[in-house]
Amino acid sequence: MSGGIDWTALWVFIGFFVLVTAMGFFAARWRRPRTLAHLDEWGLGGRTFGTWITWFLVGGDFYTAYTVIAVPAVVYAVGAYGFFALPYTIIVYPIVFAIMPKLWAVAAASGHVTAADVVHARYKSRPLELAVAITGVLATMPYIALQLVGMEVVLAALGLTGEVPLAVAFIILALYTYSSGLRAPALIAFVKDIMIYIVVIVAVAIIPMKLGGYANVFASAERVFAAKGGATGLILAPSQYLPYATLALGSALAAFMYPHTLTGIFASNSGNTIRKNAVLLPAYTILLGLIALMGYMAHAAGIVTTTPTAVVPLLFKALFDSWFAGFAFAAIAIGALVPAAVMSIGAANLFTRNFWKAYVNPQVTHAGEAQVAKVTSLVVKVGALACILFLPTQFALDLQLLGGLWILQTFPAVVFGLFTNWFRGGPLLLGWAVGFVGGSWMAWSDGLKPLHSLVLGGGTYTFYVGILALALNLAVAVVANLVLRLIQPERAARAV
Repeated sequence: MSGGIDWTALWVFIGFFVLVTAMGFFAARWRRPRTLAHLDEWGLGGRTFGTWITWFLVGGDFYTAYTVIAVPAVVYAVGAYGFFALPYTIIVYPIVFAIMPKLWAVAAASGHVTAADVVHARYKSRPLELAVAITGVLATMPYIALQLVGMEVVLAALGLTGEVPLAVAFIILALYTYSSGLRAPALIAFVKDIMIYIVVIVAVAIIPMKLGGYANVFASAERVFAAKGGATGLILAPSQYLPYATLALGSALAAFMYPHTLTGIFASNSGNTIRKNAVLLPAYTILLGLIALMGYMAHAAGIVTTTPTAVVPLLFKALFDSWFAGFAFAAIAIGALVPAAVMSIGAANLFTRNFWKAYVNPQVTHAGEAQVAKVTSLVVKVGALACILFLPTQFALDLQLLGGLWILQTFPAVVFGLFTNWFRGGPLLLGWAVGFVGGSWMAWSDGLKPLHSLVLGGGTYTFYVGILALALNLAVAVVANLVLRLIQPERAARAV
């Protein structure tokens, strides 16, 4: 095994990994609170993060290591269709601007830590709260596992194989997250994002120069896709327009329903901070577009692999000196640590508030909540690690697909109550159940693919399965709510 190790790249990688590890433990003293034995402090950083910290933190847990690995991989495999991530991240920020300051204000005013807290306070429905919490945890677990997939690919490119390196990296992550809470990924996000920007800017400037310019990059990719045939190419086929658009829209609606993205929102110090971030965060979309182009660059560089997730590491190994490849791999690996930490904290907050406090120990103290959350965050990371070590990687990929459509079904319960009193908890719970089960069935019947086709008026139309599930969800919730208002008008009048 040692013969395959790139020692220069490995030592650069280790140096930066040690740096962020030290920062993770130091974070307990950064912006030091009176005590970390409080869920607001450990799980939300004291709700004091300003514009720049929030920008790095939300960007850090939204644009993950798996994003850097997976987006170019999809572009490498299918071409233009992989660029759906660009309109998705353009659509999402107006949604953030309009909705998230309101959600933050409700949470901050009442001390809510999770979206499920907000839902329970609004509808006084424990079953609906539990549904939102369970969905959040289920959707988050495979997302953490996919960060491990990104790190695993990088470690393999360095020549490190086997389970030990990955386990050691995640044990270190678990320890400093346990110690410092949300402050650890918030501080490390500064380093991670700066490194990723350096890597991408250098890549998009240097790689095309080595490959004969962007004209040759696109021409090479086009030749490969033409040889493949099918629905691959540099331009979308007309049949791809609707699935492309619905996939972008559904992804945008789901993005800030995840516990990790909402954790970044709740940790902000004001609604105005969130609005500023909705204006500033599209800078990451530019970065994402440049990252996606690496899928085309790989074709121009002559990289052939049956594992598209290995495309970016193979590209850097082929075209850069070992020291810069090591720097790039460190940036990607650190890009796994930040979101994985925030995801485990978000899941731990849900378990603590909406399982433990709601059903096990309603009288738990603030210190007790913090301790339960710390232990839960460790269990979540161990579970994600076990998923990667003992189950096929495809299992995590399939669960992540389901996680996206599942978390989208919480959108009505979380968002509608911020703007209207018309809905009641029971109908929203019924809508969630129909969307959750119906969407899962459609995805399963299609072989766990994200798209589902319907025959309407003699034509066949293909949609993102999450959007179809959400449409079912909304239809059932509206009809059930109308029926309930008709049979119980006095309760409806009190709810207004």
